[in-house]
Amino acid sequence: MLKFRHTQKEDILRFAPWFAGQTTHIADYSLGFQFMWHKTLAPDFAFFGDVLILRELYAGKYYFYYPLSLSGSAQAEEAALAEIEKFCRDNDVRLHFTNVPRAKLPALVLRYGSSVAISNNRRWRDYLYEAEDFRSFAGKRHAGQRNHVNKFKKLYPDWSFRPYRREDLPRVIAFLKEYEGVQLEKEDRIADEELSEVYAILPHLEELGMVAGILEAQGRIVAFSAGERCGDMLVVHIEKALRGFEGAYPAIAQQFALAFADVRYLNRMDDAGDAGLRKSKLQYLPSELVDKYNVIPGRAIDGVQRLPTLETERLLLRPVGDEDTEAYSRLASDVKRNAYWGYDYREDMPKNADISWFLQSAREDFHHRAEMPLGIYIRETGKLIGEVVLHRFGYRAEAEVGVRLLPEAEGHGYAREAVAAYTEYGFYKLNLERAEAKCFRENDRSARMLLSSGMRETGGDDVYRYFYRTPEM
Repeated sequence: MLKFRHTQKEDILRFAPWFAGQTTHIADYSLGFQFMWHKTLAPDFAFFGDVLILRELYAGKYYFYYPLSLSGSAQAEEAALAEIEKFCRDNDVRLHFTNVPRAKLPALVLRYGSSVAISNNRRWRDYLYEAEDFRSFAGKRHAGQRNHVNKFKKLYPDWSFRPYRREDLPRVIAFLKEYEGVQLEKEDRIADEELSEVYAILPHLEELGMVAGILEAQGRIVAFSAGERCGDMLVVHIEKALRGFEGAYPAIAQQFALAFADVRYLNRMDDAGDAGLRKSKLQYLPSELVDKYNVIPGRAIDGVQRLPTLETERLLLRPVGDEDTEAYSRLASDVKRNAYWGYDYREDMPKNADISWFLQSAREDFHHRAEMPLGIYIRETGKLIGEVVLHRFGYRAEAEVGVRLLPEAEGHGYAREAVAAYTEYGFYKLNLERAEAKCFRENDRSARMLLSSGMRETGGDDVYRYFYRTPEM
């Protein structure tokens, strides 16, 4: 089972082997990005074999990165996807993927079928450039940048560029303070956060394996840039210049590329939807805007608007009505019997709640598409005798079925009849490919009931025995 750990800044270095050879062309898969946006994204990480799995918390929701295999094994990444799906089912976490590379998108569409939502927000796409274009600014298409660089060199004949050294830190901080005072006149939360993290990352450039350079003129620092090699690209994490020195931005961009871009591409990050930044990045003529897909797999329950009503030979399976509040609360509050249900209501029930809480809680579970609870009624008498539930809906057309009865209803085969009927509904109305169930290892009665309902035992562990059924069985 996956065990996610909150990413501390000192953990980020552990990701270096995965990022160093990554081929996604997505800047989020880099040490510098993870360090600088650590506070905003609240990231977690887990390892599964040779696969790194990252997730971030944004606006109260978890977003999983596409898993990254150290060896580049597609099979290892597929196995990691299955573990992510299991983790989400076991922990009632909605599965969302983010930063999915274009090359991986077809695999996810094939994996999850038509019930998958896909988005690719323009503001978060990375700008990818040919590094040679920045090294030379050659040709008519780059005449503007070339002219700006030439003007900078003419205006400041004493200019120089050199690699950053640790002893330069105080001067770079002083430069950033000047940049901050002059450049950041408008309130911009993202820009403020980014500059705060620039200050934070400076003492760690060497340990993160980053490269950095200083552009000087008139005896002062007028521009600073830092980046990181990832596969065949150099990610430019930081590029700051004083606009009072005309041409400083294209000059630092070119000098930085000449010094450090011994790769094919430069990744100059996204524009975050800023109009001025977008215009500037487009003027440098990117070779590609790197797609970053968000993928939300659907579940069979997601499209269900109302709970069904089903009939069997002896039973009626339907939503529990208000008139059965008392009977339902007796079913749900029997602690001893519900030990086999695997849930103790006392962990969640408010102190001052009355018996109506049980039924309201079940209805809220359906409202949030966590489960589909149906009351089990005797057709002849209309009496509520139990509950059957489809829950733990997965992302590959699977769900788990569970059942519980009032004590006076046991021993008549009602549980088997309800489970069989609801399983059939799952197959032919919800298009499930697999129905699952489990019972505690010592609960032989439930095991016999599941087997008699058409399920097959598939194994077990120290706690549970597991069962499944498919439409063809």
